[in-house]
Amino acid sequence: MDMNVLLISPDRRDVVRARQRGATRMKAPFPPLSLLQVAALTPPDVRVTLVDEAVRDVDLSASPDLVGITAFTSSAPRAYEISSAFRARGIPVVLGGMHASACPEEALQHCDSVVVGEAEGKWQRLLADAEAGRLERAYRSTDYPDLRAIPPARRDLVRRRDYLVPDTVQATRGCAHNCSFCSVSTFFGRRIRSRPVESVVREVASLPGRYVVFVDDNIMTMPGYARRLFERLAGTGKKWVGQASTAVLQNAELSRLAARSGCQAFFVGLETLSDAALKQVNKGFNVVEKFRGVIGRLHDVGIGVIGAFMFGFDGEDESVFERTAEFAGKAKIDVPQYSILTPLPGTPLYAQMEAEGRIMDRDWSHYDGGHVVFRPRGTTPERLANGLRQALRHSYSSLDILRRLLGISRRLPTMVALNLAFRRRALSWASARTP
Repeated sequence: MDMNVLLISPDRRDVVRARQRGATRMKAPFPPLSLLQVAALTPPDVRVTLVDEAVRDVDLSASPDLVGITAFTSSAPRAYEISSAFRARGIPVVLGGMHASACPEEALQHCDSVVVGEAEGKWQRLLADAEAGRLERAYRSTDYPDLRAIPPARRDLVRRRDYLVPDTVQATRGCAHNCSFCSVSTFFGRRIRSRPVESVVREVASLPGRYVVFVDDNIMTMPGYARRLFERLAGTGKKWVGQASTAVLQNAELSRLAARSGCQAFFVGLETLSDAALKQVNKGFNVVEKFRGVIGRLHDVGIGVIGAFMFGFDGEDESVFERTAEFAGKAKIDVPQYSILTPLPGTPLYAQMEAEGRIMDRDWSHYDGGHVVFRPRGTTPERLANGLRQALRHSYSSLDILRRLLGISRRLPTMVALNLAFRRRALSWASARTP
């Protein structure tokens, strides 16, 4: 197969514009694993180039035989711009990823073909069709791919020095929960699929870096699998960060095993301090009165907490910003993350707000968690955006970081590094956002 394929992960349009005006480019958190996996699916006789626009500019004068672009909702407008530039020169473009899968008809207005859902099982056929000049308009499948057949990611296509943590791994896909604001269960399904533990551990052990990020949405959701994985990871000597829900983090045995295996922190979606709001978005398994217990148990075994909260739930008043920032400090959440509730297309929350006539902004580049795109109840869009800035400035003051991290030892270097990275981005984000 004599082809040149260019794979692109676009950045947000406003970020690209800012860099064009001279803004400093920061290191990206980690590389686009999904495209590294797509590259691994590509036959060896196809030449692949990968451009992550977060760390490198896209050369719009390049002349590949095919361009493949993946995008989240916030980067979709930039993906459409890039696609238009290549198509104007007669180069076919394929769009995929979460946004194209949620809005395939829209995406097809900007490309030659769209991949709906995961690429495994479709990408190889698409390449053969592209070489033969018979690209189909859409590539869909009714089943979710078997993760046992996933080859190792093509990490040779990115430069390690461009990323804060260059080594990312995926052990499982899918989420058993169905939170109304989240697109994960829609895209990956609610049945958890897993790679063989031996394959995951072998991949982790082969990575040159000391730190690894597991991108799984809930790495502990299958306790038996997690137990086997953690037991084997302990022998690799790696330190790692992953994601888990409050429901599974109440399993003390698994938390201890995670710590012994090298876990430094879990990203935990706490979302809000209102049980009523949690039930509204189908996340009633989060129980606010148990938050401190979950955080404390993780701290007891030496695991830090990256605690995520969203603002804008129905029924919240304007005291929520200060109350949330104060809770994060008093509970010693190691790294707080704040954003605005965002109704992503394809989610039940989007359908609900659309039906209620509350969507007021359809510029997808604003669907990044930092803009207000719907009419909130209990406050105004302007006050909601300002409240986000208020909480970010509170939790990322030097004094608040010091108070949160005071007294920790085993995880201190990791937590200091994460706080410095989050602080730079959070304060920049807080000063730049507008409603």
